[in-house]
Amino acid sequence: MAPTPLQIELAEILRLLADLMVGLDPVWLFGIAIGLGFAILVWSADRFVVGAASIARNLGVSTLIIGLTIVGFGTSAPEILVSIFAALEGNPGLAIGNALGSNITNIGLILGVTALLLPIEVHSKTLTQETPLLITVCVIAYFLSLDGLLVRTDSLVLLALLALFLFWLFWRAQRDHGDPLAAEVIEEIPESLSLARSWWLFGLGLLFLLLSSRMVVWGAVGLAHYFGISDLIIGLTLVAFGTSLPELAASLMSAWKREDDLAIGNIVGSNMFNMLAVYSVPGLITPFVLERSVLERDFVVMLGLTVAMWLLSFGWRKRPRIGRLDGLLLLGGFLYYEWLLYRSVG
Repeated sequence: MAPTPLQIELAEILRLLADLMVGLDPVWLFGIAIGLGFAILVWSADRFVVGAASIARNLGVSTLIIGLTIVGFGTSAPEILVSIFAALEGNPGLAIGNALGSNITNIGLILGVTALLLPIEVHSKTLTQETPLLITVCVIAYFLSLDGLLVRTDSLVLLALLALFLFWLFWRAQRDHGDPLAAEVIEEIPESLSLARSWWLFGLGLLFLLLSSRMVVWGAVGLAHYFGISDLIIGLTLVAFGTSLPELAASLMSAWKREDDLAIGNIVGSNMFNMLAVYSVPGLITPFVLERSVLERDFVVMLGLTVAMWLLSFGWRKRPRIGRLDGLLLLGGFLYYEWLLYRSVG
């Protein structure tokens, strides 16, 4: 059968694109892969979260559990998949940088900018208890890493803590039915989605999450090698920012709709999953020697920002609130950290 004019035209366009890609400098190919990968990552993460949350709602799962587990896990899915691919391909530094850098970006940049634009008031009792747990988990991960190694035993300890954390969330959901966070989660889950449609969105989101994560890792590793920068630094900066884009979109939209508990809940939940699931991935796949800067710089900054978030929002105030000045302080801490990274490269 002779090809149609449309098929001929499409074949010609593909041939021209292939010729163009072959002639491009490698740095442009890496940049295109990263940019396109991040764009697909944001799009697919949204479909994945909506699909998973709708499936849970159709099956009668508590909205508080959906908000604290499914949404938190879903927004961390880009970090988890990027870290898995990075570790499998022999770039565990990228995975470590992604985990720690995402937590720093979530608090310093995303929560800082959100509060700077729209001050956040916190009403959820679950969040007031979950944030100290996040600090505890970060401290445990730090002590597990003090020997300069991330091995399977360390990873299994963190995964066991993840199981305990999920059990605690289920227990909380059974006890507290009036948490404001649950009402805000309900507003974000489309009511009209059928179970079949929910599974379709979930599967589509997961498929493109896998593809886009692979693109991001390939581009990031290629860019790091091209400029002679360590995988760790690329993970702490470029990849951490890109994989945190779903949290940025979710927190800004939640704050804009005055769903303040959901705005900060996205950050706290995502950071918990980053520490327990994403950080444990490299050691689970292959034992890994940590750079000294991870313990002396990156962990210290992450712990400092996490404690600052707790003090500013819950620590000493009768009415938990993160105002514009608080947001400016968090953003200032993030910018100072980026300056430290810039100095380490220079």
